Amino acid sequence: MIGIICAMKIEVDGLKELMENPEITKKAGLEYTSGKIFDKDVVLLECGIGKVNAAVGTQIMIDLFKPDVIINSGIAGSLSKKLIVGDIVISEDCVEHDMNIEALNEPRGQISFTDEKRVDIPADKATVDKLYECCQGLGSHVRIGRIATGDMFVSVIGQREFIAHEFGALCCEMEGGAVGHVCYMNKVPFAILRSISDDLKFNKGTDFEQFSALAADRAVKAMKKFIQMD
Repeated sequence: MIGIICAMKIEVDGLKELMENPEITKKAGLEYTSGKIFDKDVVLLECGIGKVNAAVGTQIMIDLFKPDVIINSGIAGSLSKKLIVGDIVISEDCVEHDMNIEALNEPRGQISFTDEKRVDIPADKATVDKLYECCQGLGSHVRIGRIATGDMFVSVIGQREFIAHEFGALCCEMEGGAVGHVCYMNKVPFAILRSISDDLKFNKGTDFEQFSALAADRAVKAMKKFIQMD
């Protein structure tokens, strides 16, 4: 089974429309839609915005549906001058840029598990490669690299430049790192696919509203191809 987690309705509706005989499962105020897309078993979730919503939604999906792989799909803000609205970033790994215990002489972004400490959460390479192949022919520039997650909409250019410099990330968003964090703890393969909705030129909330539909459509098209290939 393929699990797909999106933050917003605009990011998941295009996939729901394709599902045959959908079944709804509700848990913790979240609604999971499971069924067949292109004859493949798929479960979809609109988790809501932010890391906690994404983490809760991911753990429930794993517990209830036991997916073979989870994809976090949606839109993001560019951290690179080389990425513009409509371009696509696929995670090589992800970081949580708002995780900060530097006061304890630990590196910014470090996650403290019970048995290890690390900054980066690696995505599943086979899934990343397949997603990259699915994005060819969509009319978008596609890059594989680091995605940074934090509980903030980063609109100030200086903040974006800091995250890019500190972590070497290509884009920032608000859920992917939490999805990756939970998948890593559960040993479930995952990857993140994000289409750029706001770049370093268009980076205000109004720009996000203007371009988010275009970016979400690109992400949905890529996910459709991924499901067909799987």
